[in-house]
Amino acid sequence: ALKFSIEMTTVTFLVLLFVVATARAQYDLNMASGRSTMVHLFEWKWPDIADECENFLGPYGYGGVQVSPPQEHYVGNNVWWDRYQPASYLINSRGGDRTAFSSMVSRCNNAGVRVYVDAVINHMAAGGSPGSAGSVYNAGNYDFPQVPYSSWDFNVPNSKCSTSSGDVGNYNDAYEVRNCNLLGLKDLDVSKDYVRGKIAAYMNDLISMGVAGFRVDAVKHMWPGDLENIVSRLNNLDRSVFGSGKRPFIVQEVIDQGGEPITAGEYTHIGRVTEFKYSSEIGNAVLGYNQLRWLSNFGEGWGFMSRSYALVFIDNHDNQRNHGGGGNIVTYKQSKEYKIASTFMLGYDYGAARVMSSYQFTDTDIAGPSNSPYFDSSGACSWSSGWVCEHRWREIRNMVEFRNTCEGQAVNNWWDNGSNQIAFSRGSKGFIAINGDSYDMNASIYTGMASGTYCDVISGEKSGSSCTGNYITVNSSGYASIYIDDANNSPIVAIHANSRV
Repeated sequence: ALKFSIEMTTVTFLVLLFVVATARAQYDLNMASGRSTMVHLFEWKWPDIADECENFLGPYGYGGVQVSPPQEHYVGNNVWWDRYQPASYLINSRGGDRTAFSSMVSRCNNAGVRVYVDAVINHMAAGGSPGSAGSVYNAGNYDFPQVPYSSWDFNVPNSKCSTSSGDVGNYNDAYEVRNCNLLGLKDLDVSKDYVRGKIAAYMNDLISMGVAGFRVDAVKHMWPGDLENIVSRLNNLDRSVFGSGKRPFIVQEVIDQGGEPITAGEYTHIGRVTEFKYSSEIGNAVLGYNQLRWLSNFGEGWGFMSRSYALVFIDNHDNQRNHGGGGNIVTYKQSKEYKIASTFMLGYDYGAARVMSSYQFTDTDIAGPSNSPYFDSSGACSWSSGWVCEHRWREIRNMVEFRNTCEGQAVNNWWDNGSNQIAFSRGSKGFIAINGDSYDMNASIYTGMASGTYCDVISGEKSGSSCTGNYITVNSSGYASIYIDDANNSPIVAIHANSRV
């Protein structure tokens, strides 16, 4: 009887371990070993992303790429948000067709870079047909025959929306937000088993092509239980790429700045959630509305969600245009402040990090350039190409390796001057110093690093046993003399264990 009891206890324990591991699986980005950062190549075409995975993202240590919605969409007036108006779930969009998408996923996986799809599943298009794959539909009648969806599959025609217009008008009414049309987009009734099945089939089709997970759009407008049901229907990832039993990564777009009844916390049991407060507050700090010294406990100490749930970013395709979750958002247009914010994000230990890669814009609606990116002699995107490519900026690309090197290391040895000059270490693996003041930074600071000479990966990079940038010497006591000119457009110093020369 004792033996039986012990065996049953062991079985019960193993079952519990399996349940816990399975429940946590959707928070795992499923990146290749030693990689930790994703980039959003916004509006890039599939062949260009495949080339970038092989030629840049893989070699520089990026772990994943978020791609624009791949499903058939409304074709309007060459605006980026056409892609967020699904006409069907055929893989055929401005980014390319099914063959090009599948090839891109395969090539990126082979380069060690995982693919995350921007999944638009809350609604269907408001604009007219035909779609990008040639499908004919009638949005006004809620008729999308390629899926097929009919008026029975939407909330508004079935009197589930309380507004006379059928549109969301009051964000303080959670029922209205989740059951009415967002800006005229046709809100699916995701409580229906049929609709859930169609959405899951679309996402499983993408999983069969080798994607690693999803950024789910407009999650605030979906009931948590409905999305949870869809996620439960998703297949495991391709075992030939990810190994057996791996679940798709899920990150949910929930704009929660406080003051509304719908909160990010309602969705954290399903997967990671976008932490928009991070974007707003880092913008406040680098743009001079707060001081950098207060960032010493940036994260939970600021009322953000648990780091194990958060996906963080400096800006995204919406808020850099003041289209959603806006505020004091820093973008590529303020390059010095953007570099400070980005290097802090990649150097600090809070949440999963996503780097933004933009194209130039003055019109906040215009779609990305029709031409492919091309590059100058430094490897940056040529300005004349129309693409910004922040992910290729030396300060950002080299901090990706910093983050990889320091993975799992705590933030230690915080130093500040009582204002906007800060420094900290990541265990004994990395050290970063930032000068956000309008005067020079000149201090001897404890780095937590082993003694030796290191290459500063902000001003240059290690090349064999030498450095193309500045050398930083850590003495036998772990201190280094840090000088940063306030006039420097990249007022940062960063060293890590793999930059020792």
